[in-house]
Amino acid sequence: MAVGFDNIDIDVAKQKGVTVTNTPEVLTETTAELGFTLMLATARRIVEAEQYIQEGQWKSWGPYLLSGKDVYGSTVGIFGMGDIGKAFAKRLKGFNTKILYHNRSRQEATENELGATWVSFDELLEESDFVVCTAPLTDETKHKFNASAFEKMKSDSIFINIGRGAIVNEEDLVNALNKGQLLACGLDVLEQEPIAMDHPLLKMPNAVILPHIGSASENTRNNMIQLCVDNIKAVLNNKSAITPVNS
Repeated sequence: MAVGFDNIDIDVAKQKGVTVTNTPEVLTETTAELGFTLMLATARRIVEAEQYIQEGQWKSWGPYLLSGKDVYGSTVGIFGMGDIGKAFAKRLKGFNTKILYHNRSRQEATENELGATWVSFDELLEESDFVVCTAPLTDETKHKFNASAFEKMKSDSIFINIGRGAIVNEEDLVNALNKGQLLACGLDVLEQEPIAMDHPLLKMPNAVILPHIGSASENTRNNMIQLCVDNIKAVLNNKSAITPVNS
């Protein structure tokens, strides 16, 4: 009941004659929407502001009280221009942003449709005010965002991950935040889920952590469940699966 299937040994499943399916497309827009929400919440320090009130700290007004970072007019870099990356990019068009992206291959149709520009991974890191990861986990992307990557990012940039947790070296991310190599992060996915309550990210006011709820809207979860059921019915009736991961 997901798009990603890195938690399943596909080779063993195939050897055992087990069909594995996933739920692509039906969750694309909802996940992109959550990613955009996470970016705005992190940029405008929404979680900090809510806690500030709950803790009784709001005593007066100040010109820079909980001042954040504008998304409007910024440069946003998307790592992984799949369906979710494209859906995220579409939402940026109303914010007058410059859209950069890095993907294994250029997508000229997407560039023309969305006004996005393909750049190298290093250029994406160096030029973006917001770096948004929507990529799947592969051998190539595992720990792609590490100490070396964070060092290349702007010191006032924000990192958002709605792809897979293991794409990020979390220890390096914590160190980068502590050193001021980036301004903040917003994560819906983590390497270990659920996150341990003593994880240093949970102690950081500039880290917004969500419990992997990218596709968690009522309609989308209903559609995901239905697609799972339809896949099972097809296979049990000796028909082809609708969305097979392995044939």
